[in-house]
Amino acid sequence: MDQTIRVLTINTGSSSLKAAVYEVAAAETLAVAVEVERIGQAGSRLHAADANGRPLHDQQLDLATHAAALEAVLAWLTEQGWTTQLQAAGHRVVHGGQHYREPHILTPAIFAALEQVVELAPEHLPQALAAMQTLTKAYPSLPQVVCFDTAFHRQMPRVAQLFALPRHLLDAGLMRYGFHGLSYEYIMHELQHIDPAAAQGRIIVAHLGNGASMAAVRDGMGIDTTMGFTPTGGLVMGTRSGDLDPGILVYLLQAQGLKPTELSQILNKQAGLLGVSSRSSDMQDLLSNEAVDPHVAEAIELFCYQAKKFVGALTAALGGLDTFVFTGGIGQHASPIRTRICAGLEFLGIQLNAGRNAAHDAVISHTDSAVVVRVMATDEDRMIARHTYHLITGGGGFHVEV
Repeated sequence: MDQTIRVLTINTGSSSLKAAVYEVAAAETLAVAVEVERIGQAGSRLHAADANGRPLHDQQLDLATHAAALEAVLAWLTEQGWTTQLQAAGHRVVHGGQHYREPHILTPAIFAALEQVVELAPEHLPQALAAMQTLTKAYPSLPQVVCFDTAFHRQMPRVAQLFALPRHLLDAGLMRYGFHGLSYEYIMHELQHIDPAAAQGRIIVAHLGNGASMAAVRDGMGIDTTMGFTPTGGLVMGTRSGDLDPGILVYLLQAQGLKPTELSQILNKQAGLLGVSSRSSDMQDLLSNEAVDPHVAEAIELFCYQAKKFVGALTAALGGLDTFVFTGGIGQHASPIRTRICAGLEFLGIQLNAGRNAAHDAVISHTDSAVVVRVMATDEDRMIARHTYHLITGGGGFHVEV
């Protein structure tokens, strides 16, 4: 009989923090989920909901840091009794650098190693490290597990990880890492249950949300992905630029006299859908205003065009395509975007069924489509809980078997 343990998951964003409590054994049962938004900004809010999404708490707070946000979350969870018998915690860590290929139990040595790679993800790693410190202070004896968003991609062929830079820069760690790995891992695990034969095939997973990327998977192994050295590369995103001519960066630094921090602000906070539309980073908002605002229309067109190009590139890397999966907030809920990305890809064997797509069915491709197109919900937090359980109970790291 599987041992049941109570696990807290922590998922830090640049200005947000999500936490959840799971009861974990053979499967993960969500008990409660908490989210803090607008950390470090006016109008910070703490929301909590039960496993069915029913609101339990909503409070406006002044939360200047992620440490303060997690303290508020822990205080509320303690009031509600959810920290009683808490046996482990798991963290999403955006970047694991060159050396971490699987989840690990947090140790002082691992924490110190992560401090050394903060510059690889300055919008995310400091927040995750602050959460680890806060949790250690609150519960010194609680085991913590770190789950790396880059780990899924560390198995990619070496050629897919290389940039055409001088060798000494490669040796210094400048390579394609890829991100959204916990999402891809979850999707592959679910696909294995739904259709084991498909999980052995040639797959593109499109994780489309405020952050967006795609991964090419063959025989259950990631072979390429769109994000690179940082989460800024690849597809057009909500506020991130995606891929750029490197000369643009040199121009902005030299001719425009921008400081590196100013350049980072443009690339990560002011670009993408927000920058092109001059209106919003939210796809639903943009779709609602597309007909009346040409800049909005252009932003949506660019998003879909770039995504379509990457589908073609990743299909070439795979040597063909059997399954195409949409996930993430946009991928799961924006049927017009799915339509536009797939339009014109009939030569690859992709044929959508308009009715199924509009209804957000699990399979949205036409019966005669050579490529099966799926819509799947992802769950990074559940994946964190799963990894944490397997490490804490002595099962070792959890691996998707396909």
